[in-house]
Amino acid sequence: MGLDELKSAIPDYAKDLRLNLASVVGSSKLSQQQLWGTVLVCAIASRSRAVLAALAPQARANLSPEAYTAARTAAAVMAMNNVFFRTRHLLSDPEYGRLRTGLRMNVLGDPGVERTDYELWSLAVSAINGCGDCLDSHEQVLRGAGVDRETIQEAFRIASVIQAVGTTLDAEAVLAE
Repeated sequence: MGLDELKSAIPDYAKDLRLNLASVVGSSKLSQQQLWGTVLVCAIASRSRAVLAALAPQARANLSPEAYTAARTAAAVMAMNNVFFRTRHLLSDPEYGRLRTGLRMNVLGDPGVERTDYELWSLAVSAINGCGDCLDSHEQVLRGAGVDRETIQEAFRIASVIQAVGTTLDAEAVLAE
């Protein structure tokens, strides 16, 4: 299943998602690497088998092998970081924020792609996973690197649409049983 089949699978009651998916993938102002890396990390973070199966082949076709690996790495590391930092933030005891993290994140030293692309992908995953601390951190790094708000918003716009498509298709699969 590719992008067209994915759009066709979206039920009519959610046709706005179909239109938004076509828009965020078809008319994005992001570079090809930024776009398809964001699509891939969001498909992974959505935890939707249908969405990942539909979008991963196109992401692989539009990304270099290094960027494809870096995007998958961003999704994996942020899956861990989002849980850790969101939890630490939500606990009422501020002493957790003073403790050593104790998590290995060596990839951050050399993600294999431009730092801004990796940060953009990390921000998109953080949007799906709802980690405010991670969102703030990645947004600050991106803004400090000169990335404009429109580009940053494009990443979390893609995240919101892909997450919604995954939720809708997974619900339809269960309801059809």
